[in-house]
Amino acid sequence: MSPPEQSPAAASAPVARLSPRAGDAAPPARAGLRQIAPRVLTWFWLKTFGVTAFIWLFFVGYFHLLRNPRHEPFVMPLTALDAAIPFAPAALWAYLSLWFYVGIPPGMMLSLRELLRYGAWAAALCLTGLAFFYLLPTAVPAPALSIDVTQHRAFAVLQGVDAAGNACPSMHVASAVFTALWLWRLLGEIHAQRWLQGLNLAWVLLIVYSTVATRQHVVLDVVAGAALGALFAALSLADRRRQQRRHGGGPLQRAR
Repeated sequence: MSPPEQSPAAASAPVARLSPRAGDAAPPARAGLRQIAPRVLTWFWLKTFGVTAFIWLFFVGYFHLLRNPRHEPFVMPLTALDAAIPFAPAALWAYLSLWFYVGIPPGMMLSLRELLRYGAWAAALCLTGLAFFYLLPTAVPAPALSIDVTQHRAFAVLQGVDAAGNACPSMHVASAVFTALWLWRLLGEIHAQRWLQGLNLAWVLLIVYSTVATRQHVVLDVVAGAALGALFAALSLADRRRQQRRHGGGPLQRAR
């Protein structure tokens, strides 16, 4: 017995169900980038002035300890890797880019509650670093600073402002790693394109490299800073998951 014939409309029904319609939502992988702008505009001025004030307050404590160490700073030793990484003037731009980079994760947050908790964890990270600088003052060794900056005015200004102290752990690296791990999580939650995750990874690696290439830190400072930043990122992200379960909301829920 031959199967019953299907009408043309019935035969095309499965195809119609698989075909995208004009009103359908875009796939998550394509929609990720479009979610960033609305997130940045939420609480925009609070985020802008808040991050600026946060950085300013950190530098108040940082430069006070830099100019008034508790005792003679311990000079950090150089390693073979320090000798293998040459002085690179171009790395200064990557070094300075940290102050824009650290504002990206809070800029992507929708919930005021989450924004404030993020700020509290970032403050705890910075206070821990300042406690290290107070209790165990450290400095970059003179050989790492023996570079000719006469052809590089920006380096002369940087060395004049940010002296060789407050070396270990590198808070530049700690802040970059903390930022990178948070940004990795936030980009994953909005199903951002892979190239954005790749950009995030490349950016943090350039910042880490720049701290040695600009002779602001040595490799041991970088290792200590990366460990500190990773520790606080892990603790704060675990706290975030607990808060989400407690309040019954996902990562995209907005606080009222």
